[in-house]
Amino acid sequence: MSASGMGLLIAFGILFFFFLSGVRIVNEYENGVVFRLGRFAGVKRGGFRWIIPFIERMVIVDMRTVARDVPPQDVITRDNVSVKVNAVVYFRVVQADKAVLQVEDYLYATSQLAQTTLRAILGQVELDELLANRERVNHELQQVLDAHTDPWGVKVSNVEVKHIDIPADMQRAIARQAEAERERRAKIISAEGEYQAAERLAEAAKIMTQNPATLHLRYLQTLVEIATSGNRVIIPIPLDLMRAVGNLADLNPAPATPSRPQGAVASPNPISPSTNS
Repeated sequence: MSASGMGLLIAFGILFFFFLSGVRIVNEYENGVVFRLGRFAGVKRGGFRWIIPFIERMVIVDMRTVARDVPPQDVITRDNVSVKVNAVVYFRVVQADKAVLQVEDYLYATSQLAQTTLRAILGQVELDELLANRERVNHELQQVLDAHTDPWGVKVSNVEVKHIDIPADMQRAIARQAEAERERRAKIISAEGEYQAAERLAEAAKIMTQNPATLHLRYLQTLVEIATSGNRVIIPIPLDLMRAVGNLADLNPAPATPSRPQGAVASPNPISPSTNS
């Protein structure tokens, strides 16, 4: 091979190596942030990309949603209860250039911010509110984190409080409180049932008073129930006879005890007068 042919082959090899050195494959779920001589030059989307070797540099940023566990944090609630809370944060990069230019490591920064925000937000709520309104607390955490990570090009989509570790003495207090609440509800339901039953009985008595035939039917029904409940001999008494006896008792009241004159004092040991023989 001649010297000129050898030179062309070497030149072609150098060009091919130079071309391969600038080839980049960006996945569909990634963005490539390009720097030219240290300055921001643009963002490359997914696909086959080529940059100038030794002059341009590409930083690949994953655009998918990332889930990060927040380590258990010791939190003192507003009512001075010490609890241990852990959570999970879901976020993703929406602007790759900001995620590279505005923060050194957006994953680490977002995780640390989630820890401090978790302690700050949960320290402003009471334990009962934290247990009962967890959805509201999650939403408030998400809003605060999203506001702080927006300059980094990071979107916090959701924050979930996973576990709340409550001290044993507080668990017993909560159990007693729940038991007392259930007893209160049971008493209220029982009282409402008795009240409704009394109302129905009063209405039934009013109806029976207006219609004597209803009272007779109820009397016969009661006799049937008593007769079928055991071995007994039932002697029915007509209601008219019972009513007549009641009216007779009202016409002949018992004699009243004569009242003692005012100021008179009864002798505890009365002595009968003696007679002289």
